[in-house]
Amino acid sequence: MALQQGGPWLLALACLWPVHAGAQEDLEQRLLDVREDGRFVPDRALQHLQEMEVQARSAPLPVRAEFLTQLSNARMRLGQNDIAMQLAEELIAYAKTNHDDVALAKGLLNKAYIKFAMNERHVSHQLAFEAEKIANQTSNLSVRVQAMIGAGQSWAEEGNFPLALAKLQAAVDLARQSDSPWDLAASLNALAVLYRQMREYDKGFQALDELLVLTGRLGSPGRMAQAKNTEYGLALDAKQPVRGQRALLDALALERKLDAKGMLAPTLVNLSDSYLKQGDYQQAQRYGNEAIKAAQLVNNGLIEAAAHVNIGQAQIGLGRLAEGKRSVEAGLAYYERTANQPDMQEILLEYGQTLERAGDMRGAVAAYHRERSISNQLFEKQRQKAVYELQEKYEAEKKQRKIELLSRENQVKSAEIDNRRLQQRIWWLLALVLAMASVIVGMLYRKVRHANVQLNVKNQELKRQSSRDPLTALYNRRHFQEFMRQHGSHAGKLAPRQAMTDTDAEIVGALFLLDVDHFKQINDHYGHAAGDLVLTTIAETLHDVLRETDMIVRWGGEEFLAFLPAVTRGGLDDIALRILNGVAAQTVHYQGQAISVHVSVGFAPYPLAPLGQALSWERSVNLVDMALYLAKAHGRNRAYGLRHFQRMEGTTMEVVEQDLERAWRDGYVDLNVVLGGQDETQAVKTVAAATAALDGNTAPDTAAAT
Repeated sequence: MALQQGGPWLLALACLWPVHAGAQEDLEQRLLDVREDGRFVPDRALQHLQEMEVQARSAPLPVRAEFLTQLSNARMRLGQNDIAMQLAEELIAYAKTNHDDVALAKGLLNKAYIKFAMNERHVSHQLAFEAEKIANQTSNLSVRVQAMIGAGQSWAEEGNFPLALAKLQAAVDLARQSDSPWDLAASLNALAVLYRQMREYDKGFQALDELLVLTGRLGSPGRMAQAKNTEYGLALDAKQPVRGQRALLDALALERKLDAKGMLAPTLVNLSDSYLKQGDYQQAQRYGNEAIKAAQLVNNGLIEAAAHVNIGQAQIGLGRLAEGKRSVEAGLAYYERTANQPDMQEILLEYGQTLERAGDMRGAVAAYHRERSISNQLFEKQRQKAVYELQEKYEAEKKQRKIELLSRENQVKSAEIDNRRLQQRIWWLLALVLAMASVIVGMLYRKVRHANVQLNVKNQELKRQSSRDPLTALYNRRHFQEFMRQHGSHAGKLAPRQAMTDTDAEIVGALFLLDVDHFKQINDHYGHAAGDLVLTTIAETLHDVLRETDMIVRWGGEEFLAFLPAVTRGGLDDIALRILNGVAAQTVHYQGQAISVHVSVGFAPYPLAPLGQALSWERSVNLVDMALYLAKAHGRNRAYGLRHFQRMEGTTMEVVEQDLERAWRDGYVDLNVVLGGQDETQAVKTVAAATAALDGNTAPDTAAAT
């Protein structure tokens, strides 16, 4: 941030402090020179600041405030958050004692940055908002610009993009008025980053182009490196990988020239990821190792963890499977410790795809299981948030109804008082007044009855919404769980049962679990609106393929579950084939593009009863989920069905549940494989038909497909 130079107010303050005017001007210039180092080379800036500390602490308030701001920033960028926080608190206290809003805004902004570095996001945002409010009361345009940038970035982190955009556009306009190229560069960079988050890439590149021209005129390697990193992020999301990698290499050269250790680590790990996506595993491993060393120098655990993940995937790509898995797990351990579930979910999905390409199907299934567990947790949090918001809305409406009823009651009381006065004054109008009172009471009664009817309608709507998924209108997981808790022990007997002969004609219940193939790629390529259209199309297809008596559930994310209360045991494969081909037959049209969709399916009769003992519905769903992941791991667009158990006296259910594929190969369970896109005689492959493939150490479904 810029200091006010040469103004009358500064000369007046200089007369009140025991600092020579020439020495003060020299100190201001030294602080200006150090400011850029503090942003990009904090260790060097700290050394210079410590050399001038004695002189700066005895300087007038504006100079001392700027010194404490830079010293706190340097400590924070070196990872010394405790010391940085002490300096920020010292600045805030000093500003309050001297009633200086400019210094107070700087102190609050510094404290907000430190809290953000300590991962206390909510506290950081509140401090930034408070700093902006105080800064706007001053005439210091530079401080106001910095405060607006901090507030805009805080709103963006909270997901309020419209308000964030308004703040950052205002910061750009104010920076133009201030004639400070440094403030304009900072605000343009923040605006370009926001446009990237909003996926408005054309506007982001417009802001970036102006930023690059401005930064070139400033002659600041640090500012140019920062702009190049922003260009990388925009190019990456806009599907321009070549431009993004070129920007990263430019940034790396500038950072090495500047010896900006804090900037080197993220640039190196991004380069590692860029080469990994291109399949250049040697370069990905090289830059990943350099990123680890750079991250350790600045004590950045997040960058180090990301580098381990990139190195591990590169090693897997080079055929060093065991070594690569150890490296990936070392990186994942950090995300688990910091409870960073969204990033961990994305890493696990990429990890599973990497293992699948490497032929490690068991490892891929394990990674997908971990990713699905996190996905379900995040989905449950989102569902709970929606329910809470609906409950709050209902409570607000309920309070409003109470207020309206109280208001009506007051009106009734007022009318009764008026009636008594009229009775005392005008006896001959008594009959008319009583008639009017009767009419009023009747109207009030009808209104109250109408209000009660509306309340009942709202309650029914709330009950329906709590059991339905808002996007697809299917039943949600909560409704299915409540249904199975109440009817689980009888759910498989809703239709008359034949003798337990385990024949194809036997009437059983059934569970089908579906997962959309490559759904993340659909979201990434076409956008989340296209993903939502895919989900609703599949929901409509399931209604067409299945019966009205079958319960169809959105199980979570891109997963669907269907519970069929009464079907023939021999008809399960046909139903699975109908589902596969029914979904594959639907082409989703979005913004002039045709999207083909397939699903993978796991299914089983219900209840499952090894050795005559029925399993709980939860364990049954878990086995169906394992069958689904076998379908995923062995090619997708297919269904794996658990038909029955056999020779269970030689094993336990715990062993079967740990590795369904192994239990299948060992002959303890009987699975059917149904391939999508074929007719009934081609699609259904039993385990007996795959015996020869098993003897050849080939996965049964692969042999069947061949």
